[in-house]
Amino acid sequence: RKNLQKDSSDSEVENEAKGKFLSKKPAWVDEDDEAEENVDMTHRYRKDFMKSDAEKVLTKKKLKRRLEEQFQRAMGGVPAWANLENRKKSKRTASDGDSDEDDDLLCRTGNFISNSEFLPRGILKMRTCLPANQERFANGKLVTVQFHPSAQVVMTAGHDRSVSLFQVDGITNPRIQSIYLESFPIYKACFSVDGEQVIATGTHHKMFFVYDMMSGSIIPIQKVRGVEERFLRNFEVSPDGSFMLLTGTSGYLHLLSMKTKELIGTMKVNGRCTASAFTPDSSKIYSYSKEGEVFIWDVRSRKCLHKFEDEGSLEGKCIAVSKNNQYVACGSASGVVNLYTTDVCLKENRPKPVKAIMNLVTSATCVTFNPTTEILAVASCETDEAVKLVHIPSYTVFSNFPVFRRKQIYLAQSMDFSPRSGFFSVANNKGKALLFRLKHYSDF
Repeated sequence: RKNLQKDSSDSEVENEAKGKFLSKKPAWVDEDDEAEENVDMTHRYRKDFMKSDAEKVLTKKKLKRRLEEQFQRAMGGVPAWANLENRKKSKRTASDGDSDEDDDLLCRTGNFISNSEFLPRGILKMRTCLPANQERFANGKLVTVQFHPSAQVVMTAGHDRSVSLFQVDGITNPRIQSIYLESFPIYKACFSVDGEQVIATGTHHKMFFVYDMMSGSIIPIQKVRGVEERFLRNFEVSPDGSFMLLTGTSGYLHLLSMKTKELIGTMKVNGRCTASAFTPDSSKIYSYSKEGEVFIWDVRSRKCLHKFEDEGSLEGKCIAVSKNNQYVACGSASGVVNLYTTDVCLKENRPKPVKAIMNLVTSATCVTFNPTTEILAVASCETDEAVKLVHIPSYTVFSNFPVFRRKQIYLAQSMDFSPRSGFFSVANNKGKALLFRLKHYSDF
């Protein structure tokens, strides 16, 4: 009985509170608001609202009216959402039960607000942190930024012949160490899958370096027997840590053992190979040619399993396979990034992309998926601020990135997401590795 009494009294209090909320009276009235206050119109933000020199000072009410007039001129009238009469009418036409329910929902708190399991589209909640390499900016172009596969560390490498490691805390990002490779401007650097080595190729060298972080030694690989190339630049490391794929000239692809850095076998595409990507299980390689064709190779036999044409591509530039093996993204010289599902790529000669991303106006030079396959980052190094983050599976671009009010990205050279998507970094031509905290993801 006590409980019943308590419940009924609680409900009475609740109804009383509800009545108060529904009447929607102001909680208090500030007398200062009613006082006529003058506003200085000569301020640079308000100069444009002056109609004559006599209006150097206006009351707040007049300024409010002036702002409303300007807004209505820009909008061509009062928009429906701003017309209070329309809103009241539409509320009346809606069923009373529904509006009561809405008011009730707005007047109560509870566990309605919870983090959605899936990343929502539209606006990406993010915070701009200090650059990842704040303690040592590169002198010149930064060609690589990559997060360590297991530690909270980021690696940067650039044309200034240095490879640097930084602890990522989003606040100061302290430097751990830097190594300097004499007369060796770096073209690309990459962690081994176990995170114990960094492999670095040069801009004009046939040799490459392996930096062993455990022993602190820098090992030069002067020549790989069987690989006759003038320069070794672009390469990929397989996700299982077994292979290293070197992109040669004239369409040659050289598959090396990651352990011994010796040649296992060579493949050849028609024309010239511009980019390659391993599938997440390391069983296949997607190679994109300068002629806009994609070749799918079996790693074990080094045989070509299938070939398809990238729709509308005049020149292939970059390629990426999503971590869940569901999508392949192909970026071309026209700036279009075609997104395919892997099942159609393996069957059809001219597959239709699920989405052609046309937000870049210059060559798409870098594409990368985040670890959860919810974001595809696309970038061009040919114009400033040309980075877009695409939401998957809605295939829409996040409207709040990049921030156009101030330049900060400049020419994007390389991009990477941290192992659990908590951070996103962009390396630019000014020697900075810009760092962004993606708030939807709670882990590094």
